[in-house]
Amino acid sequence: MANLPPSLSISSASFGGGPAPPSPVASAAAAAAAAAAAAVGQPPKDRKMASAEQLVLDLCDPELRENALLDLSKKRDIFQDLAPLLWYSYGTIAVLLQEIVSIYPALSPPTLSPGASNRVCNALALLQCVASHPDTRILFLNAHIPLYLYPFLNTTSKTRPFEYLRLTSLGVIGALVKVDDTEVISFLLQTEIIPLCLRTMEMGSELSKTVATFIVQKILLDDVGLRYICATAERFFAVGSVLANMVVSLAEQPSTRLLKHIIRCYLRLSDNPRACGALRSCLPEMLKDGTFNNCLRDDPATRRWLQQLLHNVAGGNLVASLQAGGLDHMMGN
Repeated sequence: MANLPPSLSISSASFGGGPAPPSPVASAAAAAAAAAAAAVGQPPKDRKMASAEQLVLDLCDPELRENALLDLSKKRDIFQDLAPLLWYSYGTIAVLLQEIVSIYPALSPPTLSPGASNRVCNALALLQCVASHPDTRILFLNAHIPLYLYPFLNTTSKTRPFEYLRLTSLGVIGALVKVDDTEVISFLLQTEIIPLCLRTMEMGSELSKTVATFIVQKILLDDVGLRYICATAERFFAVGSVLANMVVSLAEQPSTRLLKHIIRCYLRLSDNPRACGALRSCLPEMLKDGTFNNCLRDDPATRRWLQQLLHNVAGGNLVASLQAGGLDHMMGN
């Protein structure tokens, strides 16, 4: 598991911290037979599968691996059963992990080249495919593969190779939490994912911040996740302070999609009575004074979330006074 620097050591402490037997994808003879069948008019779907199988086989050949990673990552959406193919093919997941581990030395000091970043991001894209598939998601978790990505989320360099690496790693975690599953949330809560996401929410690009905030949002939306974050004042204020700082930043550089996830996080926190009480004193004024009226003008769903948040935190009287001051128009009432 990644070691956090001293600045996040307190948060890290606060947040805690049987697959089927592998089988060969295809023999060389089977690959040759598939190619021969394609030449005499094999149906398109079968040709795609034969192509996927050959590319997966190529991953185990160091000389062919880079091109295979690139091709598979580009075509992963058209290979319907690519995730089980990757998981159960002999040695393939080990190869993808080898690609990840091989660049650890370039993380500190930060010497990661664009080419190396692109290559490992192609490997991460294939792991995202495995994390997304219902037949391999839990196997992926049981193997603790997400932990291999945490060193990438623990980096601070803002150069493009590192930002791309962080964003693609977050995409893998985002794929895990996208489907509501308490088992996934419970696993992540045993790791450093929350402080690592908070780090990205503080220093990442807009897109990385958005994905990291989405992950925190999905954790909060699960009852287990909400109870966990609201269990101690330290955890609550670690999350709340980062959200508040992001709101201040968005006043200068607005982003509707990021603001949407921030408001949804606050709204979910307000479902917990203790957190709701704390929000009465620490909810950013900019969410109350109409600062983001224009930003949310074309987003009725987020406007409703904000209205509900204000109602939860301060009751109907505050909402009524804000509406009298111009919030009513923004809410579309």
